Amino acid sequence: MIQPAGADEIAREILTTTKTWAVVGCSADPRRASNGVAAFLLALGIDVVPVHPAYDEVLGRRCYPDLRSVPGAIDVVDIFRRADEAGAHVDEAISVGAAAVWMQLGVIDEAAAQRARAAGLLVVMDRCPRIEYPRLVR
Repeated sequence: MIQPAGADEIAREILTTTKTWAVVGCSADPRRASNGVAAFLLALGIDVVPVHPAYDEVLGRRCYPDLRSVPGAIDVVDIFRRADEAGAHVDEAISVGAAAVWMQLGVIDEAAAQRARAAGLLVVMDRCPRIEYPRLVR
């Protein structure tokens, strides 16, 4: 996927100004990328909220079945779901008032990204914060 103009700046802004990330599809299995990225974000001091209906806890944090169940504000919704399921989570991110959506590597849904942008959310697609942070911030 060709990244749109300004994609690095948007990713940098999200990585440096947001405090609470809901990780949708966050696995309790440490071998899964979602678990590693959530652990990386925690190590940066970001408040990580795992979202997965199969778990009560991930990485020592309470896990919620969906975004609507998360108490408090969510800055970023980080989506670890198949591309054909991402749109529903983007719509949920819009409905809970998130400031941004971050779709992981391989998660590409242009229509969902457009809906998010139209609703005023920042959008990153087909990227990983664990890769982008060292490249853009440090």
